[in-house]
Amino acid sequence: MSTLNTQLGVNFPKGFKSAGVYCGIKKPGLLDLALIVSDRLATVAGVFTTNQACAAPVRWSRKVVQGGQAWAIVANSGNANCLTGAQGERDAERMAQLVAQRLGCEPTQVAVASTGVIGVPLPMNAIEAGIAQLFERLSDGDDRATADAILTTDTFPKRASIEVSTPDGTVRIGAIAKGAGMIAPNMATMLAFITTDAEIPHAQLQPILARVVDATFNSITVDGDTSTNDSVIMLANGASGVRLSEASLGAFEEALYQVCEYLAKRIVRDGEGATKLFEVKVVGADSRESARKIARTIAESLLVKTAIHGGDPNWGRVIAAAGRAGVPIDVNQMALTMQGVRVFENGQPTQYDERDLIQRLQSDTVELLLELNQGDASATFWSSDLTAEYVKINAHYRT
Repeated sequence: MSTLNTQLGVNFPKGFKSAGVYCGIKKPGLLDLALIVSDRLATVAGVFTTNQACAAPVRWSRKVVQGGQAWAIVANSGNANCLTGAQGERDAERMAQLVAQRLGCEPTQVAVASTGVIGVPLPMNAIEAGIAQLFERLSDGDDRATADAILTTDTFPKRASIEVSTPDGTVRIGAIAKGAGMIAPNMATMLAFITTDAEIPHAQLQPILARVVDATFNSITVDGDTSTNDSVIMLANGASGVRLSEASLGAFEEALYQVCEYLAKRIVRDGEGATKLFEVKVVGADSRESARKIARTIAESLLVKTAIHGGDPNWGRVIAAAGRAGVPIDVNQMALTMQGVRVFENGQPTQYDERDLIQRLQSDTVELLLELNQGDASATFWSSDLTAEYVKINAHYRT
């Protein structure tokens, strides 16, 4: 397995530049506009929110992805451009046009993303001036400003990159992401932008990205709310000179998973008000779908999340959540391990040292393993604890 670089993101692959600036959407001093540009026409792939009330930039970028090629991604934070009517549609397209004019490409070759408050029109004069600044500041060096410019209630930027050796040669993958609240399966208020210098056609890149997103960004939850703006957009420009054959796709997908898993966990770690990250692994299911349903139900349970926050070994809440997941189970075949301690097996609690387990549960990372013993399928979800601070943040989000 290759080593992740967590200090560089989208600029790590060859042939990419990016920038982040303050244009006036958020409070002064907080960057709010980002741009990622390839030095050549790139293959584009994307996965977007399943929320039926999706934002204008999501609809625009879906069309870009359907076209299969793109030059750039432009994104703003602080304003979702969602539920803003026909003007919002025009504003999303205008953002693409402003970038396309400077690149000399078609607007349909520029993806657009937004995140922030819903129902407020974009300040397009500020964005137009900001896009001019972005082009002045484009750099292939440190991309910290780019990562900062897409944040909302996040407390830290999220970047990762990796170099992977394949049978066809060495390629690079880099990414930035944001997310802290409205995080749920099928993504949530979550943006991720991924670059690679590998050459790979859309017909191969799109299913690879979809599989990786399903196992990473679609396997996290903070509050169970699915946002209107989720977007994972990937550009592959071929600047490495390496065209990936079938023999190399497995190594490439594994490296992409490594990058996205890291960023997904960082999003949960940065969950609004969160103090702990916990992993729910369900094994021995009769199908992956069943395993995912059970893992998700446990990960989203408010009673489980509060118990994790309090360091309470209340294993009954975990079993109860599994029982209401809508999947046939047999508690007499199940076993539950919390933080390395077997607490339930064959329909009844085990003998364990509760004081020891309470101490183990004080860690900021908690692992739950549920064995169903019904088959060979498994699934993993990542979640965060539920705290009073989460309520405080979201009670005053607009004020």
